[in-house]
Amino acid sequence: MANTFKNHTKASIGTTGQSIYTVPSGTTSVMIGLNLANTSAAQVTGDVLLNGTHIVKNVPIPAGSALDALGGKIILEAGNNVVVESSAANSIDVILSVLEQT
Repeated sequence: MANTFKNHTKASIGTTGQSIYTVPSGTTSVMIGLNLANTSAAQVTGDVLLNGTHIVKNVPIPAGSALDALGGKIILEAGNNVVVESSAANSIDVILSVLEQT
């Protein structure tokens, strides 16, 4: 089995959920980092979902601040999808770090 560290990024996430990462077929991944950065001038709240289940919900992120949204590692299986959305348009940048095993 090959192990590969990868970062998945997306900028300017708004009120419509945006897919950050979908685990490829034949792959198991370990989510090892998840950073949400508020790029707006006002506080926003963020949601992170795994296959429609909340990892965090309505978490406040002060203006110009960032949040480590992952309290521990989460195992992701082939086809799992991580989605992020914000309470305001174009206000959150995301970095998701995973270890993929193929």
